[in-house]
Amino acid sequence: MTPGPAVCCPTLGGSPLNADLAHLTISECRSLLDSKQVSAVELTRASQDRVAAGDSRLGAFLLVTDDLALAQAKDADVRIAAGRSGALTGVPYALKDIISTTGIRTTCGSRILETYVPVYQGPVVDCLSREGAVLIGKTNMDEFAMGSSNEHSGFFPARNPWDTDRVPGGSSGGSAAAVAAGFVPFALGTDTGGSIRQPAGLTGIAGVKPTYGRVSRFGLVAFASSLDQIGPLTRTVEDSATILNLIAGYDTRDSTSLNAPVPDYVAAVRGSEGNKEPSTAPLAGIRVGVPREYFPDTLDPDVASVVRDALDLLATCGAELVDISLPSTEVALACYYIIAPSEVMSNLARYDGVRFGLRAEGSDVWEMFDRTREAGFGPEVKRRILLGAFALSKGYVDAYYVKALQVRTLVKREFESAFQSVDVIVGPTSPTPAFRLGEKLEDPVAMYLADAFTLPANIAGICGISVPCGLARDLPVGLQILGPPLGEEMMFRVAGAYERAAAWNLRPAGW
Repeated sequence: MTPGPAVCCPTLGGSPLNADLAHLTISECRSLLDSKQVSAVELTRASQDRVAAGDSRLGAFLLVTDDLALAQAKDADVRIAAGRSGALTGVPYALKDIISTTGIRTTCGSRILETYVPVYQGPVVDCLSREGAVLIGKTNMDEFAMGSSNEHSGFFPARNPWDTDRVPGGSSGGSAAAVAAGFVPFALGTDTGGSIRQPAGLTGIAGVKPTYGRVSRFGLVAFASSLDQIGPLTRTVEDSATILNLIAGYDTRDSTSLNAPVPDYVAAVRGSEGNKEPSTAPLAGIRVGVPREYFPDTLDPDVASVVRDALDLLATCGAELVDISLPSTEVALACYYIIAPSEVMSNLARYDGVRFGLRAEGSDVWEMFDRTREAGFGPEVKRRILLGAFALSKGYVDAYYVKALQVRTLVKREFESAFQSVDVIVGPTSPTPAFRLGEKLEDPVAMYLADAFTLPANIAGICGISVPCGLARDLPVGLQILGPPLGEEMMFRVAGAYERAAAWNLRPAGW
C-alpha cells in the first residue's frame, strides 16, 4: 500500500482535552502522566486525533502506527501505576522513516523501498522502547535523506505548519512539521548536511546534530556514511538534551561509534541556574565566535537582523562576542557535494531488485537492474548517484574526490583552530526563511545553497543545535550554535541560556 497522510479531514477540530494536550513539552507530559492528570492512553489518543485531523494538510507522516501506539500506551500506564516509569514512559513521538523498525515498514521516502519491512532495528529505537515512549508513526522525508525541502519525497511533499504553501525544510521535514504542529512532543531525524537543524530552523523548534559517532548509526539506512547522524527535534532545548542523554553512547555494532562517557546534558542546559535564582549573566566568561563568512551579502536581510539581535542578547547574558573567520566555508558546499554523492553511489548500489525492495522484471539481469532503479529512484537520487559516479571515475577521481578530501581536512582544521579561542560558534541556521513549494525545485544549486551554513559541521564532524530566535516576515528564523567534537555540554549551556533569555514561544497559528 502506498504511504499517505493518515486521514483526510478538513479541519483540526478536536476535543478540549486534545487542544490542551497539544504543544506540550516532554517534561510537561511527564508531569501530567506522573500526577495521573492524564493517562498515557489519553495522551496517545489526543496525538492520534491531531494527526488524523491535520495531517492531510501537512503530509508529515508516511505511516501511522495506531494499534502499536495504543498497545504501547496501555503498557506505559501499567508501568506508571507500578512506579516504574522512565523519562519518556507514555510520551508520544515520531520517527523519521529512514530509521529501521522491526516489523514496521521503512521506506526512506522512496518507491524502491515502498514495501520493505526490516527484521531488525537500531539501539536508538530499542532505547526509546525501553523507556516506554509511544511511537505514533514514521515521518515523511526527502528520498534517502537527499534534499533540503522535503519536496524530493518519493510519495508527496511535507508542508510547513507556519504556511502550508512553504516547505518545512529537509530532509527531516516530516519530523519537524510533526513537532511544530503539535502532533508529537518530539521526533527523531537524521542530519547529513543540515537535515535536522535546517528544518528545525524553518519550523521554529529545536534540533540537534550530535558529534559524529556520538549516537550509533546501526539501524540507520545509509545516505553518506561519513556524514550521517541521528538526533532529536523538540520544542525546547532541554527536551533535546533529554533525548540525546538517552540515545547517545557507545555501540559495538557501529564501527564509527565513539567510546566516550555521556555527560548530563540536561544539567548543562540548566547551567548554574539549576538550583539557584536566575543569573543576570549566565554566560559570563563564555566566548562566542561569530564567523564573518556566515553573514555574506547574499544573506536575507531580515534573517541577518534577527540573528544579530540574538547575538546581542547573548552578549547581555554575559557572553563575549568574537569575530572569527572560517575561510573554507566558501568551498565547503562544493566539497560536500563531491564527498556525499560519492558515498551515495556506493551505498545505493545494493538496491538492485535482487535482495529486497522493488523489483522490475527484464529480459536479463542487467535490464532488470536498469528498470528497477529507473522505476524506484526519484530524480534527485539519480542526480546524486551520477555526481558520485563522475567524481569517482577514472581520470577524475584525483581532480575531484581526492581534492574534496583535502578540502575536508582544511574545514576540520579551521574549526579546530577556531575552537582554541572560542567556546562555541554562532550564526544563522539557514540563509532564508522557509521558501515556497516549487520555488527552488528546478534549480538544484539554489536548493543546495539552503544548507550552506549547516553542512560544514557535518564535514568537520562537530556538534550543532538550531534554536528559534524570532520571526522574519512572520516565518521562523533559526540560530545555529556549533560546538567542538564532543562539545555538546557547552553547546547546550549556551542554547539553554539563550532560550531562557529570549523566552520565545513560537507556535504556528491554527495548530
